[in-house]
Amino acid sequence: MAMTEKLMWKIYAGVLGAATTIVTQKLVTKAWIASTGDVPPDPNDPDTPLTHALIWAGASGLGVGMAQLTMNRFMQRRWAHNFSHKSPGKLRNKLDF
Repeated sequence: MAMTEKLMWKIYAGVLGAATTIVTQKLVTKAWIASTGDVPPDPNDPDTPLTHALIWAGASGLGVGMAQLTMNRFMQRRWAHNFSHKSPGKLRNKLDF
């Protein structure tokens, strides 16, 4: 695999991963506001109840994690379709370090 392909993959995955995270975080925040009628709590604020901080952290993490998983799978499929081989970011074997 050429070095340019590795660089292309890093740029492709980095840009789409960052965009996915930003958009998903905004959507999770809007969903929180729509469901609770209040802005999300600041988990680092000591005045925020622990339950609210944990629920927000769980909802936020779950939303972003699912979106990243979906986007990673999409990127892998598109790369394989366009280049007829697996991406440079794809681990081939669990035992390879």
